[in-house]
Amino acid sequence: MSRYGIDLMYPHTHHETNQPILDVAGLAVRYNGMNALESITFHLHEGERIAVVGPNGAGKSTLFKVVAGVLQPSSGEVKIYGSRPNKHVCIGYIPQRAQVDWKFPVSVADAVMMGRSAKLGPFNWPHKKDWEFVHHALETVEMSDLATRQIGQLSGGQQQRMFIARALAQEAELMLMDEPLTGLDMPAQEGILNLLDRLKEEKVTVMVATHDLEQAASHFDRIMLLNHRIVAFGVPQSVMQTNNLMKAYGGRLRSTDDGSMLAVDDRCDDGEHDHNH
Repeated sequence: MSRYGIDLMYPHTHHETNQPILDVAGLAVRYNGMNALESITFHLHEGERIAVVGPNGAGKSTLFKVVAGVLQPSSGEVKIYGSRPNKHVCIGYIPQRAQVDWKFPVSVADAVMMGRSAKLGPFNWPHKKDWEFVHHALETVEMSDLATRQIGQLSGGQQQRMFIARALAQEAELMLMDEPLTGLDMPAQEGILNLLDRLKEEKVTVMVATHDLEQAASHFDRIMLLNHRIVAFGVPQSVMQTNNLMKAYGGRLRSTDDGSMLAVDDRCDDGEHDHNH
């Protein structure tokens, strides 16, 4: 059985179950002689929820693209259950909403079906089982009634739910979400965070890039504080120390009236977004 309650129709790439779901060692990425990432080493366990925080341009998006297998590192390696990412279809990569053409004439259900593409192979049409995965994924994110709607007619929160449904239809076991809460109102953010709670129950491992330090501390198992290098990585109370935050954010860190720390980032989005890899 699938972890989503549907009989598996296609085999996964072989998993070494004694290996971490994600193992990153000595990772470095360079753009035009500059280090976007340097000496990145960490590993994740099945079912963890990880928040990746750091200033704009710190390399969060680059890290996600390397883990997803869409960008090759300059050095180091990434392994998913002991194998390289490009051998796996169990990684669900959810980009920033601004990177998507929402005018594309496709329905929600068809967009979610795109998550099955790697399982279908070339020139194969979806089978009944594939549509079962799609409908089950839409039920999970509570969007069954929007299946026929054009994707450009969705709200920001609904767009994120559709992305999650696509990853579920893909049978993703590792989900990479690049700033999914940015631009959403508080009810939509809470809805996505509640959905992440349900994914944890399904043992889906989730990495979320976010700028909200308070949400990172209150909703995630561990926090990775990133600024080209890993400044700190661990449980929230050990990472969210003033000295760690100052190392990562420097002068872009401000103290609020209640004594908590707020990251002030007035620069544009991560510099790595400008690179087409």
